[in-house]
Order: sequence, then structure tokens, then C-alpha cells
Amino acid sequence: MSKTTENFLRYIMVDTQSDERAVTSPSTQKQHDLAVLLSKELVKIGALDVIYDKEHCYVYAKIPASNGYEEKKVLGFIAHMDTSPAVSGKDVKPHIIKNFDGKDILLNEAENIVFKVSEFPEIIECKGKDLIVTDGTTLLGADDKAGIAEIMAMAEYLLTHKECKHGEIRIAFTPDEEIGCGVDYFNTKLFGADFAYTVDGGALGELEYENFNAAGAKVIINGRNVHPGYAKNKMVNALLVAGEFEKLLPEYEKPMFTEGYEGFYHLDAMEGNVEHATMDYIIRDHDRNIFENRKKLFLECGMRLNQKYGAGTVCIKLKDSYYNMLEIMKNHMHLIENAKKAMEELGITPIIAPVRGGTDGARLSFMGIPCPNLCTGGANYHSRFEYACIQDMEKVTKLLIRLTEIYGTY
Repeated sequence: MSKTTENFLRYIMVDTQSDERAVTSPSTQKQHDLAVLLSKELVKIGALDVIYDKEHCYVYAKIPASNGYEEKKVLGFIAHMDTSPAVSGKDVKPHIIKNFDGKDILLNEAENIVFKVSEFPEIIECKGKDLIVTDGTTLLGADDKAGIAEIMAMAEYLLTHKECKHGEIRIAFTPDEEIGCGVDYFNTKLFGADFAYTVDGGALGELEYENFNAAGAKVIINGRNVHPGYAKNKMVNALLVAGEFEKLLPEYEKPMFTEGYEGFYHLDAMEGNVEHATMDYIIRDHDRNIFENRKKLFLECGMRLNQKYGAGTVCIKLKDSYYNMLEIMKNHMHLIENAKKAMEELGITPIIAPVRGGTDGARLSFMGIPCPNLCTGGANYHSRFEYACIQDMEKVTKLLIRLTEIYGTY
């Protein structure tokens, strides 16, 4: 079993699910369990300047430059430790499928949970390879423990193979990426990289340097409740007003109708009663101008309902989350060209597509560290049907190593 796979199977045993409802940082204390493990392993393999931020749950480390390469630019690699709040990451039970035959996979006989190829046809690309799947009751955690495993395997290789020449390499592992807080307390000076890659993508070959501009919005609706038998001209049903608000938004600009560069409004959560209701939205678009217009329309919908039902009926709290890293990356395209070069040398076909989401790298790019996103070899993230391909993860590890060599000559 390869070092990458060994690492991965060890890390997914640690429950690190983040919590979007929390007000602490990190959002869950159990993320510290993996941070402690990783910091100890980094020390053991010989990494330098290993720092574990006990307050906010970040891990930083350095791999020193090869002799004669000390003046090269400092390259960084980043992955996040938390797993999605969408599906439990507790008590993961991984199963290795050797030489995948391209047919449906019975994940859990007792609960009749079947991975159907017809529902996830992209898995056919892994036919003949070895897969790691779950028992269908939890997610796997490849997002982003595959990235962590690959970075750690790369680090150990560089520290034990002195013939591999490279400049100084920096490593960081972050908490709470899944809830949009991955770099809230990230110390860019402590990290110390001139530029970096997040290793947080999906299928082998994915290379991403465009992402959504993103905002989160909370719609608060204040209704008026009276006895329904005597409600005429008096009652304002907050739940119905909420429905009106949703209908005011463009019908086909929702996630289920969009792809590629198309943006959307997404109603993510809703609760309430006649008296009071709340709606949580995310707003996304790759184009900054269209993104700003989306937010403007969103606010106009609230104003329209306030004109109908009275001031204060609808209150909107809108906050930007992150922006499209393309604004920064267009001045640092060597990161893309070198990643493509490394992939092609390893027989990997580069797959360049916009991220329909965000990564730590998006915010880091605007914090002074240009940071595109690399693949991990995992798929079906945030799902009990998540899987990782062993051969693809091993290739990603080789990709990271090759990038350190390329930047040793940059």
C-alpha cells in the first residue's frame, strides 16, 4: 500500500465535520484532533518550523530548500482538515474495491445502499483502477483528506529523497473551509509562501483558477398573526411572504438549471411560522458585474415586498464571502502553465474549468498569495456516495513532487 493511501485511510478515521451554526473558531473542537495528529507526523518526518495554532486550529510547516536553492521563490501547498456538515463524517467505514469492473457497487447490504453507475456515470473513468468507498452511511472525507494525504506523502518524499532538488516548500492545513471560514485566521506571514496551490479539487487533471464571486444572504420576514377566523385585512403570513420573495427571483437562475459560468440564487434553508420566518440564500456568479447586479436585484425584491406589506416586513442581511480569483491569477499564469506542464509530463490530461464554488485559495489570492486549485482524485464530495481512486491519488502526489522540482528551476 502506498504512503498516500496509508495516510488517507488514517486521516479519514478522524471525525472533523465543521458546523456552520457555530460562532467559535474552529467551529468544532474535534478538528483539533487531526491538527494535533498532523503536527506530530510533520515533526516525525523531519519537517521544520512546525507550528500548531492551538487557538484557531491551523498547522504550518516548512521543508527546507535543497543546497544551492535557497534563493528560489517559496512554493506552498494547502489543504483543509474539516469535512462537510452535509453528511456525517463520524465512524467512517472505508472499503477498498480492487480493479473496479464498472458495475454498480453494493455499499451496504443490510441497508440496501447501492452506488449506481447510472446515477454517477463519471465513475466509469476509474474502470480497472482501485477505489475507496464508504459503507453508505457517512461521507468518505476525500474532501479534503485526500489533499492532506497527498501533501504529507509529498513532504515525506522530499525529506527522504535529497536527490530531488527544490526551493523552500511551505505547508498549511486549515479548518472550517467547508463553511467558508477556512482562512479567517490564516497567518500569511507565518505561512511565508510567495504563491501556493490548494489541493482540494476532484477528478484527476482538474486545474482551477476561476471561481464564483459569492455572497450569503439572510432574509428575515416579520409577519402579523391573528386568529385565522378574524384575519381578514389583518394577518400577514410570514411563510407566504417568504414564498412570494422566492417567486420574485428569476425562475431558471437556480442551481438545478445552471452550469459552467452561469450564476444562481440558491435557497439553502428556511424556517418559521406565521409570525416570523427566515430564509438563508447564497448568491453566485463568475462575472463580477453580474454578481453585483444579482445582489442589487435581491435587495430590490425585499423593497418591493415592503412596499406591499409595510416597512420592516422584509429585512435583508447581505454579506460578500469571496471573489473570483481570476482577478489575481491573470497576473500569475505561470502557476497554471507549470501545473499543466507537470501534468502532461506525468500523462495526466489537464482539465481546466471554472470552479462552481470556492476554495481557500480564492480568498488567499486576495490576501497576497496567488493560489489556484489542484485535483485530489476524489469525487462525489459531500455525499455518502463519495469515493477516491487510489491510482489517481498516487498520481497527484507525484504531481506535487514534480511541481516542487519545476519551481526549483523557476
